[in-house]
Amino acid sequence: MHKRIFGAGLCLILAIVVSFTWWTPAAAAFTEDQKLYSQAWRIVNQAYLDETFNHQNWWLLRQKALQQPFKDRESTYVAIQDLLASLDDPYTRLLKPNQYRSLQVNTTGELSGVGLQIALDAETGELKVVAPIAGSPADEAGIRTRDRILEIDGILTSTLTLDEAAAQMRGAVGTKVTLKIQGEKGEPRSVELQRDRIALNPVYAALDHSSSGVPVGYIRLTQFSANAPAEVTEAINKLEAQGAEAYILDLRNNPGGLLQAGVEIARLWLDGGTVVYTVNRQGTLGSFDAYGFALTQDPLIVLVNQGTASASEILAGALQDNGRAILVGEKTFGKGLIQSLFDLPDGAGIAVTVAKYETPSHRDINKLGIEPNQQVELEPISIDQIGSTADLQYQAALELLNQPPVIADAA
Repeated sequence: MHKRIFGAGLCLILAIVVSFTWWTPAAAAFTEDQKLYSQAWRIVNQAYLDETFNHQNWWLLRQKALQQPFKDRESTYVAIQDLLASLDDPYTRLLKPNQYRSLQVNTTGELSGVGLQIALDAETGELKVVAPIAGSPADEAGIRTRDRILEIDGILTSTLTLDEAAAQMRGAVGTKVTLKIQGEKGEPRSVELQRDRIALNPVYAALDHSSSGVPVGYIRLTQFSANAPAEVTEAINKLEAQGAEAYILDLRNNPGGLLQAGVEIARLWLDGGTVVYTVNRQGTLGSFDAYGFALTQDPLIVLVNQGTASASEILAGALQDNGRAILVGEKTFGKGLIQSLFDLPDGAGIAVTVAKYETPSHRDINKLGIEPNQQVELEPISIDQIGSTADLQYQAALELLNQPPVIADAA
């Protein structure tokens, strides 16, 4: 069985072979479906962050479920879903084979759908938008971070798991789907979207000469995919060659992705220090550290907002706590849990919350988020307005970078 760890919320990092020995004489009489259920139960038993399993008898749940054979694979999946639902953790969930394949495709950089990163609110259980992907059908339709998704093609999202909701919104290019959306203010509205190919190009970079001060290298990072560290490296090197003397790293509406990608990108900006601490259910502290030399020592401002989540928060917290960057914008999303993906033998998988993370100063930001150094509110703007005079957060960053004390302190 292969275990893969991911952070943000919904992507893979590592492939580590893990083996569970669970055969007993009694198990020899199990059906294949009972074995599948037992294997799912054992994965959670050995890996889940909360060793009380939401204050319930985990062994008893297994014993009751295995008293009768499952009639088919679908009923086995339902039983596993019920088992995981008892943990009251929206991030620990079953991924059926088609959902598991879709998740793996998502990390390769391309999919077809409407372009929404979604999550279940840990407190209310509501399906919410973490961030629209820039330039996607959802983004162009005006769907925004924190919007609630009430229905998908008339199906109440309260009846769907996170992955079922995602699957409902994906589909062939050119097909349509209707979402009922409600913002933090206002009445619900129906939005018809035409699915399109969603290219997950994670990095956009440009040199900004628009201000009268220093030339600023602007890097927008939209997702922590496997190729993001290499693309950010290339962007920094090109901007250095073009004469950049300061940087703005834009993590707004970045819902996260690969934990390892976040760590590697932090190392591009840091000469040393801790990037992030991880804490497992035994309270054991692990860490990822920076080493070597940063690609640039130039001053750095990081833009964040409510859609900055998971691996983005790891990166923002690392740069803030190490004194490497000033954060500008709004308080971040607040997802501080780490999931691992475990393969099941029939092609399905289980996402299991295995640890939480803390910033280098030991801040636990789950459900709390990270406060920026300078708070700047911003009404939703289009992708074409990013970096313009309408982008007040970007303009605040430019102003900071053109203040000599900021440049001197960061040098």
